[in-house]
Amino acid sequence: MRLFVSVDLPDDLTEEVAAVQDRLEDASGLDFTDPAQAHVTMKFLGETPPHQVDEIVDALETAVEESGVAPFEATYGGLGVFPSLRYISVVWLGVSDGEREFERLHAPIESELVDIGFDEADHEFTPHVTLARMNHAGGKDLVQRVVREESPVVWTATVGEVQLTESTLTSEGPVYETVASVPLE
Repeated sequence: MRLFVSVDLPDDLTEEVAAVQDRLEDASGLDFTDPAQAHVTMKFLGETPPHQVDEIVDALETAVEESGVAPFEATYGGLGVFPSLRYISVVWLGVSDGEREFERLHAPIESELVDIGFDEADHEFTPHVTLARMNHAGGKDLVQRVVREESPVVWTATVGEVQLTESTLTSEGPVYETVASVPLE
């Protein structure tokens, strides 16, 4: 199973996420994510044996409890890129309100999952929703301009749970399925 831990955006934000992607539609080289699958990745786990799912869910329950984060409002807005505007590999929508809560959730999730054998993250956590991946730099100038000049606010939504999500890679792109949900307390 190819797994990751996520906070999924509600279905009613799909059109708003798509509208932000539309601002970049003329940029060649971008491979857009499915706005109906929009989420904030809390931790990527990768290929995982199915028998480890219960242990992961237990670790997530412990992490959520340790975080002390209750359901909260998150506002998704602002644009950014990884790793830099000079070399763009990912274009993302940020979190303008609720970032601190995401960070408070992330720290124990990272710690608990590393404790049960998953690799430690090799980068700093930045809560974001991936909008597109850049395959070649043909549209880089347009992406740079939009990221520098525009700061869309998509919407505010309640974050009430963390999901363990399975990603199945297909020729049409990844298909996500929730394996388990852990509610915030």
